[in-house]
Amino acid sequence: MANGDEVVTQLKSRIDKTLDDLKKELGKVRTGRASTSILDGIRVDFYGTPTPLSGVASVNAPEPRLITIKPWDKSVLKDIEKAIREANLGINPMNDGELIRLPFPALTEERRKEIAKQVKSKGEEHKVAVRNIRRDANELIKTQLKDKKITEDDKKRLEEKVQKETDAGVAEVDKIVAAKEKEVMSV
Repeated sequence: MANGDEVVTQLKSRIDKTLDDLKKELGKVRTGRASTSILDGIRVDFYGTPTPLSGVASVNAPEPRLITIKPWDKSVLKDIEKAIREANLGINPMNDGELIRLPFPALTEERRKEIAKQVKSKGEEHKVAVRNIRRDANELIKTQLKDKKITEDDKKRLEEKVQKETDAGVAEVDKIVAAKEKEVMSV
């Protein structure tokens, strides 16, 4: 039946969005290597308008522990520096009048373990989200059965599909988290 299968399609789509969100969040987590994605959420005051950093400067990672930011208009150097300081990234920007350098110090073992814990906790939050999506899908299936839009057999078949998709989503969260933990713990 089309109605029931729509529930599974919606479920897949919502799980995919949850996985994308997890990847984005983990992209901002600092590892031993410099990653430009750590600057993704930073907005710079550009002539009174909060503008994404990538909209006012070119951002590069020329070395494993360094990010450089070269503004297209040197007048925004101070604003970029201020925005980075206010973002509390734990990195001290160095402005030489031409470009801003963000040197990433090596992480201590203790700090790596702390970050790995944060990664795990983000993973757990996203597993809960996947399970909530499953709950919503199962509620829709029960409603459709009650409204006689699907049969009891359809309900069983759909619930099995929903569980299979949920298990796949949770497994994918585990895979993403494990890869990020490995990245954080490698020196």
